[in-house]
Amino acid sequence: MLNEPVNPNKKQGLFQRFSNQPDILKGTIWKAVVHLSLPIIIANLFQTLYNLVDAFWLGKLGKTALAAPTITFNVIFFIISIASGLAIGGSTLLAQYRGAGEIKKVNETAGNTFVLIGLISVTLSTLGYIFTPQILHILQTPQDAFPQTLAYMRIIFIGIPFIFGFFVYRAIMQGYGDTITPLKLSAVSVGLNLILDPFIIFGWGPFPRLGVVGAGLATIFTQFLASVIGIIFLVSGKYGVKIRLNGFKFNIGIIKSVFRIGAPIAFSQSGASLGFMLLMGIVNTFGTSVIGAFGVGNRIISLLVMPAMGLSQGSSTVVAQNIGANQASRAERSVWTSVGIITFFTFIFTTLLFFFGGYVVKFFINDPEVVAIGMRMFKITSYSVLFFAIMMVFTGAFQGSGHTMPVFIMQMIRLWGLRIPFVIILTKVLHYGPDGIFWGMTISNLVIAIIAFLWFKKGSWKIRIIK
Repeated sequence: MLNEPVNPNKKQGLFQRFSNQPDILKGTIWKAVVHLSLPIIIANLFQTLYNLVDAFWLGKLGKTALAAPTITFNVIFFIISIASGLAIGGSTLLAQYRGAGEIKKVNETAGNTFVLIGLISVTLSTLGYIFTPQILHILQTPQDAFPQTLAYMRIIFIGIPFIFGFFVYRAIMQGYGDTITPLKLSAVSVGLNLILDPFIIFGWGPFPRLGVVGAGLATIFTQFLASVIGIIFLVSGKYGVKIRLNGFKFNIGIIKSVFRIGAPIAFSQSGASLGFMLLMGIVNTFGTSVIGAFGVGNRIISLLVMPAMGLSQGSSTVVAQNIGANQASRAERSVWTSVGIITFFTFIFTTLLFFFGGYVVKFFINDPEVVAIGMRMFKITSYSVLFFAIMMVFTGAFQGSGHTMPVFIMQMIRLWGLRIPFVIILTKVLHYGPDGIFWGMTISNLVIAIIAFLWFKKGSWKIRIIK
């Protein structure tokens, strides 16, 4: 059995009872999906709160301060996408070995993935810090927001290794089937960030008033703590996976497999983030009011798709372990179960956002122009988020099976084949203004959901990748 048996005579807390049930390979499918996905959803919500908390407090300083995390988010997403793709490669490989019962390969895959991405993170952190001014010029950052955005982005680049470290820890544990322990660490780090932000931003108590810089420092400090604790857990082997750093050597076979699975994901996400940066450049040409509305709107939409991302990642683990155990039909049922769950909940929240989106924007920044633009954004884009959420669940199947090239192709179509061309045509040729950006988002979400469904139905993803 892959899951530890529960001792009925041993008193267990809520987290421990939840983490022991159900069996991914033999239990009820919807329970397995929810068991893995719910902690991921909550953890993703916590991670999103990093940016939401920054946006909330910095919005009190004005539009130029709010522009700093908005512009930085797209750049950092590009950097993180590289780690994300390779981490998914390692997580998928690890999960299939777990399903096949090869625990030695599980630990070896975890160690190779962690060290590989750690080395990459240090390199990207250094390059990003050096070239931050050039990046901001390329993004056409407004002059009134440039100094604060420069300071904020450089601080975040310093913290890239810590952000990567915790991200990889989560991926490793997810592949193993433990999503509750990373959730606990996320809760601690976000809670600490929530407390530190106003003190450092506004100079409450003994703290100096650091403004935008304070928001960046609070973020990387809390990520540092979470990353260090995650490393300690992995080295100790306390939660199942154990990596050995003494005398570490790369396993070329594992590294090749990680790249083979993860590279398409990394390229798709980095390509998508480049597209988002280009899109941000177009947004920037409309001024700080549109930047503020777009920034808040994107964060709310990101919050709205967190359940879909969690179900995608949770069902991806169920798919991977069942594919590893040669149970393809069970893997497919887990995906359809996830689609049903996410359709129900996302429809409810997109409806609320459609009618009350203006109030959400006003919560973050009480600027009439920003609120009006944000309300218009939600009127146009809200229901398209439902289709994007369904597409996310389908991509989880491709990721879990290790057949990730469809994910790369669909991501390129969504951003470079649909969204960016439509945004450019609608804003610059047909002069729709900011509405052209929002309609471009909607069209791309609708079309790519149809493509994902058709590709999933082909069934070519059901063959496992481990020997």
